[in-house]
Amino acid sequence: MKNYTITVNGNVYDVVVEEGASTGAAPKAAPAAPKAAPKAAPAAPKAAGAGSVKIEAGAAGKVFKIEANVGQAVKKGDAVVILEAMKMEIPVVAPQDGTVASVDVTVGDPVEAGALLATLN
Repeated sequence: MKNYTITVNGNVYDVVVEEGASTGAAPKAAPAAPKAAPKAAPAAPKAAGAGSVKIEAGAAGKVFKIEANVGQAVKKGDAVVILEAMKMEIPVVAPQDGTVASVDVTVGDPVEAGALLATLN
């Protein structure tokens, strides 16, 4: 028998799998007992939506790099955040001239399409 620990949607399960000769039937796994998943440390509060102009992700991916800091002036078309999706780097640019009011993600964060990344004033 082999023991495995599997995490599905934040729930941790211990699974026991028996090894043996194939009998034509699917092997049976012992019922898994859910364990309490370790809780992540609470994130520092972010100034979500501090500015009036939202910069949102155009595609799902992971935050690869943050190009602009809070208080920095940016021009229309300047990269504010770089996302990584399917091994490609995708710049998310400022839609207009302004000053970065908030950066609502950190490097390594997974984001969905339409997620708020930053705001401008």
